[in-house]
Amino acid sequence: MTDQLLEKYNVPVPRYTSYPPANYFSDAFNNKTYEEAIIASNNQQPGHISFYVHIPFCKHLCHYCGCNSFAMTNEKKVNEYLKAVHTEIDKVTALLDNGRMIAQIHYGGGSPTSIPVECLRELNEHMRERFQTIRDPEIAIECHPGYLDESYWEALTQAGFNRISLGVQDFDEKVLKTVNRRASLLPMETIFGILRNAGVRINMDFIYGLPHQTVQSFSQTIRRAIQLQPDRLVTFSYAHVPWVNKSQLLLEKAGLPAGEEKSNMYDTARQLLKEAGYEAVGMDHFVRPDDELFTALQTKQLHRNFQGYCTRRTTGQVYAFGVTGISQLSTAYSQNIKDITAYIETINQGGFAVTKGYSLSYEEQLTREAIESLMCNGSLDWEELARQAGISSETYRAATAFNPERMNEFASDGLITWSEHNIQLTPKGAIFVRNVAASLDKLMLHTTKSFSKPV
Repeated sequence: MTDQLLEKYNVPVPRYTSYPPANYFSDAFNNKTYEEAIIASNNQQPGHISFYVHIPFCKHLCHYCGCNSFAMTNEKKVNEYLKAVHTEIDKVTALLDNGRMIAQIHYGGGSPTSIPVECLRELNEHMRERFQTIRDPEIAIECHPGYLDESYWEALTQAGFNRISLGVQDFDEKVLKTVNRRASLLPMETIFGILRNAGVRINMDFIYGLPHQTVQSFSQTIRRAIQLQPDRLVTFSYAHVPWVNKSQLLLEKAGLPAGEEKSNMYDTARQLLKEAGYEAVGMDHFVRPDDELFTALQTKQLHRNFQGYCTRRTTGQVYAFGVTGISQLSTAYSQNIKDITAYIETINQGGFAVTKGYSLSYEEQLTREAIESLMCNGSLDWEELARQAGISSETYRAATAFNPERMNEFASDGLITWSEHNIQLTPKGAIFVRNVAASLDKLMLHTTKSFSKPV
């Protein structure tokens, strides 16, 4: 990666885990709007259901995290929270057609494994009691291995989970100490043995761009991960957003890697994983060649939601439960309130807990599909997108901020190839996919929002 490209393109742009991004959500979207959107979603595609549960509690807080997390200090509050989540599940599922099928359940946080496994099992059973599931639905949970013993891992495999994400972040103890994260309680080999014996699919999550990381040290971490042979490996770019999480200012004092060093970490990790037989999927995922995500990529059927990449088979409209949970419906987003006490009180009073959301215009729905195609499949085909929408490709392009001059600029910098029919990212352009996506986003023409950098 040249210094010139980094200087030019390593500028703040949306991460596009949703379109429009969450910082465009408005408090004009309220409980009534959400209820109407849920009812309407029964007649919209995709027809499958995805459930997301936010468990905001952590044994302690990591300095790098930009998620909505709270130190777990009050067992009574945790129990009150979980009771409210069960109540919210009842309220939402009562509005869903019971002929729809569950394709995916995902737990995030916080640290979902900060609560007893029995509580997780009860939540799984509650969500599944009113609906059938597709064949082999994905029931996934994000885990912090720093506190989990053998009995907890074994209980997880019996609680209904078939995919577990290990939030390792790095194997370097100096890095972990600086970001206030505990290393795994058990050897990774022990954890893998328990999960493999139960037939559970394993993800490993890592972050690059943290203090004290170098190309050499992060390469050692990736090599160790490769030896374990996870089913999927994810390399997240550290998002420095101190206006969201002030504790990230501590990482500034410790010293963050420069953009070029961070870019080289990504490039080297990508090369190591490729040599080990993993295939790159999207911005940050690496999978085995027989993984359904890679099959979906090859057939241009890859999708993404707030939980990560998914296939068309496991794609469902997302209904989220718990504080800050974001529901992703076909024509709307809805986000729950952030404060735990306020969430509990609101749910117990019989209402939804919406704090803000967004209803997409028709043009924004078209733009979302174009950006998702780029972000997931590394390309977009205007003719195919237009065919699916039932409009001409000219009308489709006009709904976005597509600009031929901007495309020529990306092409001259080696990031894309393009024609009037399609846009294709190059290997060099993969790390700057957010920049290319932003060029299609009309909201970016006049934005005053704050975003993280791509590298």
